[in-house]
Amino acid sequence: MMRKILPWTIAGAAIVWAVLPAESQNARNANDTYRQLNLFSEVFEKVRADYVEQVSDEQLVESAINGMLSALDPHSSFLNAKNYSDMQVQTRGQFGGLGIEVTMENGVIKVVSPIDDTPAARAGLRPNDLITHLDGEPVLGLSLPEAVEKMRGPADSDIKLTVRRGSAEPFQLTITRAVIRVQSVRSRVEGDIGYLRVTSFTEQTDSGLKTAIQRIKEQAGDKLKGYVLDMRNNPGGLLDQAIAVSDAFLERGEIVSTRARKPDDGQRYNARPGDLIDGKPLVVLINGGSASASEIVAGALQDHRRAVLLGTRTFGKGSVQSIIPLAGHGAMRLTTARYYTPSGRSIQAKGIDPDIVVEAARIEKVSQGPTRREADLRGALANPDQPPPGAQPVPPTNRAPVTTPAPDTGPQGPVSPEEDYQLQRALDMIRGIALFQTRTAN
Repeated sequence: MMRKILPWTIAGAAIVWAVLPAESQNARNANDTYRQLNLFSEVFEKVRADYVEQVSDEQLVESAINGMLSALDPHSSFLNAKNYSDMQVQTRGQFGGLGIEVTMENGVIKVVSPIDDTPAARAGLRPNDLITHLDGEPVLGLSLPEAVEKMRGPADSDIKLTVRRGSAEPFQLTITRAVIRVQSVRSRVEGDIGYLRVTSFTEQTDSGLKTAIQRIKEQAGDKLKGYVLDMRNNPGGLLDQAIAVSDAFLERGEIVSTRARKPDDGQRYNARPGDLIDGKPLVVLINGGSASASEIVAGALQDHRRAVLLGTRTFGKGSVQSIIPLAGHGAMRLTTARYYTPSGRSIQAKGIDPDIVVEAARIEKVSQGPTRREADLRGALANPDQPPPGAQPVPPTNRAPVTTPAPDTGPQGPVSPEEDYQLQRALDMIRGIALFQTRTAN
């Protein structure tokens, strides 16, 4: 008899639980919350009273809040008043430190991307480098804000980093801190192609891009065949600036959407009419250091088939962080949504795959020694189209003028444009597209 009653009792309890009014369920949840808060209060008081050294209440509370946030994901964190102020300065394009975008991975600092023309880039730090020690002190045990704070300091002061790169032995770099002034957009003309380099998305990016495009048009004139948008090692930045950069090349359609836990909190951002480069061919350079806002731009241009993406897969940061000010106590950075490209793809932990995979490499000229051609053979027939002696040869119409711009910072550190294999592939592609369009039009 008892064996028959026991299953009924369990089922009956489940039924009773299911029909409890919502108020009772809420009361039960509230009681659980109060018990957890009592546990926190007990630990807090125990630390205040018995820890080996005296710790301020402010330090304990801030550490507890930061621990709660940083345990959620790598990008949520607490910003005290000083860090919040530093973040606001950084988004304006000027800040102090090494010039490096980082995240935390397995307790150590992971380099997302060094910023062009900064001490970190000049020292040779690369995306995916792991920083294990700062001035000989292990990073393990530090939160991301604490590690970032240690890397900051007065200009002209040194810091020693212990770096682990792949499977190689760890090595040390001594870097001199500087005031980082980020020029968000740089440009030049590569023969008959406009080159646009976007290093990060700050408040200056949209206006800087428009100025750069206008300058290229004035310099290149009618010979302009297309543009290269270089977002390699771009760690991201402001969402509104990524939308503005995408809009600069799109006539219509969705740029990006965000989806939060509550369906009503999702947003969609659309392009407005007007293509600043007048529909000319566009190649976008990306790599593993391209993250967040730069992935939004790449995804939008790829989904709308407005550009050809060339390089390697991007970093894969597809989450939205909201900065929520806390009156008198700084702010909290909280992950509140995910990004989606116009076709509905999530960037998170996947990244954007290029249309054409081109690994980073440097171009080297190979000496072939003296060679013999048809014209060197005794008695070779003359070319009937050859110009008469003394006439100036006419260069091929599809060959771009040779330029020698200043060295730039590529995915493997400072490299001249002529040695940058990914860039040269992009330039060749645009010239090929322009040549094909000209021939089909005729």
